[in-house]
Amino acid sequence: MTDPTSPTHPPRSDLRRQLQSTRLAWSTGPQAKAAQAALQEKLLGVLRQLEPECLGLFWPVQGEFNPRPVALLAQQEWNCQLALPWAQREPRKMHYHPWLGDEVKTVDDCGIPSPEGRNCHPDVVLVPCLGFTRTGFRLGYGGGYFDRYLAAHPDVTAIGVAWALSEMAHEVLAPQAHDMPLIGVVTEQQVYST
Repeated sequence: MTDPTSPTHPPRSDLRRQLQSTRLAWSTGPQAKAAQAALQEKLLGVLRQLEPECLGLFWPVQGEFNPRPVALLAQQEWNCQLALPWAQREPRKMHYHPWLGDEVKTVDDCGIPSPEGRNCHPDVVLVPCLGFTRTGFRLGYGGGYFDRYLAAHPDVTAIGVAWALSEMAHEVLAPQAHDMPLIGVVTEQQVYST
């Protein structure tokens, strides 16, 4: 494994700032609407193959893909349960709560909309990627919530969701010891399987 602290690897904080800035600017442009529809179609195709019993989603923030329309279609087509993550700051962990597909009036410890309620255990989770590699590694926002969740639930099928412009070379985003690989990443252009 390559040393992620070597001079050829920019600090992850720099990568995050650059990717967030690029994505926010791109997400307000005219291409974003067409990309949303294309990614939605590709992701729904993947989910139709998996037919999850409980689908773990994410609430879109900062120019992310909005998975809510896909979730509602999945719920209608094969009656799967939906769930949203609830991030807890102390101790730092994440779990999922059932979601009915409606507007959410409560927020988790990170200020992201999430329903209150009992914990549930999705068999498939969609994982937002600020950056990703074709080998199934992702760069998130640095909180480690998804990595901790996936490490604690190795039986979960984890699918990354990202815009194609977020792809990074494996050499730039070398995996670290805590990084949990995804089984694949879906973008508006392609489905990458690992």
